[in-house]
Amino acid sequence: MPEHVKIEINAGVATITLDRPEKRNALRREIIQRLLECVREAASSESVRLLIIKATGKVFCAGMDLGQMQERAESEDSGEEWKIDSQVYCDLLTALVQIQIPTVACLQGPALAGGVGLVLACDIVIASENTFFMLPEPMRGITAAMVTPLLLHRIGAGPATYMLLSNERIPASRSYGICHAVVPPADLDTRLQALQDSIMSGSKSAFAITKSHISASTGCDLATQLQDSMSVSAQARATPDAREGLSAFLEKRQPSWQTS
Repeated sequence: MPEHVKIEINAGVATITLDRPEKRNALRREIIQRLLECVREAASSESVRLLIIKATGKVFCAGMDLGQMQERAESEDSGEEWKIDSQVYCDLLTALVQIQIPTVACLQGPALAGGVGLVLACDIVIASENTFFMLPEPMRGITAAMVTPLLLHRIGAGPATYMLLSNERIPASRSYGICHAVVPPADLDTRLQALQDSIMSGSKSAFAITKSHISASTGCDLATQLQDSMSVSAQARATPDAREGLSAFLEKRQPSWQTS
């Protein structure tokens, strides 16, 4: 299988790049597992002081690979497969939330569904002007369960509710504070470099203490909330509407929802 996730460590900066542009960087289980391994590699390195997550192509991340999700739905042991997929994704988000160095998501394009969770698990988000966010899970008969606690933590209940229920595209320029900087596409690399230089001028131990203090001060145990959200995600995926939503999307037709 091609290497869809790449990591480069240079001068104290670990850069993880999603590289599956032909599939809009959709997340298969093995890709999520590789992302997790890369985050853990950065976390365990004494020399790494900053983690950056980027992507190639026009889309940062389209979320979960719905083709693989359909395979799960049709398998004899679908429930167990859902649990495994959910656990790996939960482990990735938790690793990003708990890493003691600053993390930056650099978005060159849209983030959807599970891709939004990947972004929200990072400390700082910068994006090009053509970026938007979207949580279309209800259109597929499922929920953004594990994205929800991160979204509530980052932007609050009001904006989070709108994003979770509206099925609308939210431009980076009015993303309720998800993005800390939005720049023209041609300026994204320059903005990232400036941010990188600024962060790298700080103390690694001071950043670790700061991140721990932020977590304690907010009183929000995201790791526990993410773990609890897995059961909600599994419950939604097991419904007839979930199977119908995935089938309709892949068959490019309107879903026929159950009314009961």
